[in-house]
Amino acid sequence: MLEPREVLTEGSRLTFKIIVVARVVRAFGFGLLSVALALYLGDRGLSPFAVGAMLTLALLAGAAFLMAAAPLVRHVGRRRALLLSSAAMCVAGLFLGIPGSIFPIVLACLLGTLSAGGQDVGPFAAIEQPAVAESRPAQSTAHSFAVYNLAGAFALALGALAAAAIPTRWIPWTYAGCGLLLAAVYATLPQSDSATPRAEVAAPRTRFGPAERLAMLFSLDALAGGFVVQSFVAYWFHLRFGVDQRQLGIVLFGANTLSALSYPVAAWLSSRIGLLRTMVFTHLPSNVMLCIVPLMPTFDGAVSVLLARFALSQMDVPTRQAFTMDAVSPEDRAHAAALTNAVRPAAAAIAPVFAGLAMQSAAIGAPFFVAGGLKIVYDLAVFHAFKRPKSPSASSNP
Repeated sequence: MLEPREVLTEGSRLTFKIIVVARVVRAFGFGLLSVALALYLGDRGLSPFAVGAMLTLALLAGAAFLMAAAPLVRHVGRRRALLLSSAAMCVAGLFLGIPGSIFPIVLACLLGTLSAGGQDVGPFAAIEQPAVAESRPAQSTAHSFAVYNLAGAFALALGALAAAAIPTRWIPWTYAGCGLLLAAVYATLPQSDSATPRAEVAAPRTRFGPAERLAMLFSLDALAGGFVVQSFVAYWFHLRFGVDQRQLGIVLFGANTLSALSYPVAAWLSSRIGLLRTMVFTHLPSNVMLCIVPLMPTFDGAVSVLLARFALSQMDVPTRQAFTMDAVSPEDRAHAAALTNAVRPAAAAIAPVFAGLAMQSAAIGAPFFVAGGLKIVYDLAVFHAFKRPKSPSASSNP
């Protein structure tokens, strides 16, 4: 027998609150690594190419774990799947902190829960996003995702700032502690979340629908982003201008704070011009600025352009997530979330190894130019593909 609507609504609101707290804990850990991971690997004696290879491995493993999210939820339920993922995050931090050979580092990367550049890696987002979409009426989806991402972005910024104060060698252990705390947060999810929601049991669709078209386009954006993951941006500033982890932590704190402040603006703007236009019209100028960063002759100039870029570049995140959830039927949301989230780390994984090669040569600005150019192509392509939406929710996305 179905529960009364008000009980379901109250339960979904409680789940949403817990998910937001979990996002804060997780993003704080990802913020730490966004500053320190490449520097930590460099301190362990890895070359820029080897650092890029480890970041590529971590992203590929994260993509594989993401693709396993839907089967995992079907077998053990949402709550247990999130607890297992938190345990993997904790163990990855422990492996990363083991001194000596490169073997524990490889194991840490293979667990699929190391964030190379502040991205939300692992299966977390694919499991959480359908729950976020269920927490509010359809017309408020963008607002829900804005709150979800706003909390995560502020925590990411605080994690980056904390990296300025925490010695590099202690970063892995702090990350492991975040995984442990994350498990404690997920343990408070309602027991009803141990059962698998009907939408998440549904078999994946075989047709080539909106989720598949979006996944193809998102993969191009993610491939471009892989050239400029935050950990590598920090590494580039270190190589180019000789700045240390403390300065980089402050810079990335400012960058992620600006990103956080942009999320409610994105939700407000999308209610006036639509989700798709908000995605494209804010993302496009930010990618032009990305190409300008390596052209700046001074550290202050490069940081100024980078900060301006971050003020716009993430406004497509809550709108993109809301657009994806609105573009498919409720029973397809888990499939769409898993697919569109999995292609991002998979596509991004190709780039860091090439970015590492570029940084070993004179063309250290090349990753910025490649990333900016590909992202501009993505913006134009997604606008062309969806400017006349075919989904039932098209009315909200002109």
